[in-house]
Amino acid sequence: MRGIVKRFPGVLALGGVELDVRAGEVHCLLGQNGAGKSTLIKILSASYQPDEGEIFWNGEPVSLSTPQAAMDLGISTIYQELDLVPDLSVAENIFLGHELSRGGFSQRSTTNRRTRELLARLGHPEIPATRAVGRLSPAAQQIVSMARALSQDTRMLVLDEPSAVLDQGEVDNLFRVIRDLTAEGVAVVYISHRLEEIRQIGDRITVLKDGSTVATGLAVDQTPTSELIKLMTGRSIEYVFPPRGGVVPVDAERVLEVSGLELSGVFSGVDLTVRAGEIVGLAGLVGAGRSEILETLYGARRPSAGTVRVAGRELRRGSVPAAVKAGIGLCPEERKSQGLLLDQAIYSNITVSSMSRFSRLGLLDSRAERRRSTELTESLDVRPAGVDRLVRLLSGGNQQKVVLARWLLRECRVLLLDEPTRGVDVGARAEIYALVRSLADSGVAVVVVSSEVEEVLGLADRVLVVREGRVVHEGPATEIDESRVLDLVMEGSAA
Repeated sequence: MRGIVKRFPGVLALGGVELDVRAGEVHCLLGQNGAGKSTLIKILSASYQPDEGEIFWNGEPVSLSTPQAAMDLGISTIYQELDLVPDLSVAENIFLGHELSRGGFSQRSTTNRRTRELLARLGHPEIPATRAVGRLSPAAQQIVSMARALSQDTRMLVLDEPSAVLDQGEVDNLFRVIRDLTAEGVAVVYISHRLEEIRQIGDRITVLKDGSTVATGLAVDQTPTSELIKLMTGRSIEYVFPPRGGVVPVDAERVLEVSGLELSGVFSGVDLTVRAGEIVGLAGLVGAGRSEILETLYGARRPSAGTVRVAGRELRRGSVPAAVKAGIGLCPEERKSQGLLLDQAIYSNITVSSMSRFSRLGLLDSRAERRRSTELTESLDVRPAGVDRLVRLLSGGNQQKVVLARWLLRECRVLLLDEPTRGVDVGARAEIYALVRSLADSGVAVVVVSSEVEEVLGLADRVLVVREGRVVHEGPATEIDESRVLDLVMEGSAA
């Protein structure tokens, strides 16, 4: 890709990007949120058309006019936000657009058999070929997307944050599959904010910043992490956790109290107290029940037993309005499907939980909405600026900031954060960490779920380790290390 330029109204998304990828290599694409990575791969997959620049395939210039033209060349893309059809089966999703048929009739048994073979190749033979994709976990849906890419004659596979929903064992399996593909000559473009993954799987690196290529062809084994961070951010420091505000007093107000909470078949016996000014982290593997605990606290799931109290008042079970009214806010794991109104403006997404604050005689004061939203987005450095832009046009990290702005406006007493930095670059992570800590310092009770153990231990005051739906450890974050957490979640031994 040479001199790729892409403009949107009022924004230069790409200003002459260069990228070359070799057969059989893992080429890592790095950059902060908003650097242009997603726009670049959408041009490569022909979802967008470049305004300027050229694309060469096997040395020959090509015009990728449609996504199908890209797939015909052998370019397969798996986006961070998966593009699966929830109500279709696993097999139907994998072969969507290139169905197996004979004489105009689909070959269902052959399709199911090929699906089972692909899933076995990916190390997940347990995923049923006939199950609706919408009933699968996010991690299993990621596997289905990879199987769909491999169901075609793929010569280049583009992976956008593929490990974001995977636990460590699944990441190891992903890397095994990638190595098998590169051994067959398949090129892989790998986008990740986890720099330790780049060290494990990458061969060369290209770095984008503000829509331009600032470095390309860097050898992974010869480029220090500090140099990569400086290229991405213009700063030489890695993201760091803000200092803790000291031990939360035992007599501090118990803002959130959870007793005997249970969701049949998912988790049980959860007891949790979060005081004003305290951050509590939930650590565990994907599928351990951590996200479901947060969703139950928020009222999105109705518990089969147990109680939830905010400031001493028991909440009605399974009621989101009751939870929000009591002062609970949730930043969900799946931002786009669970936390945002993608075809609404940024300001509408921020004010949606606080509409009564902007209404008079049943009519919304849109000027006031925009004014307050602008103050919040400027304080959070949401890019690009402007609150009338559709939220779907923002990068993942900036979308996360919009969800956080919603609850800042609401002035919630309890903030539930599920994977708050998934898909967020190293520069924005430090901003989010500092924001969460400042909220706690102001008296908000915070509960954080993260698949990154280092993040839980660095951000939280107290940690609960969850394994297979049960809490197997509770204690101060300073009294447990990463290896002990991994031992607990893998072995389930009691603390």
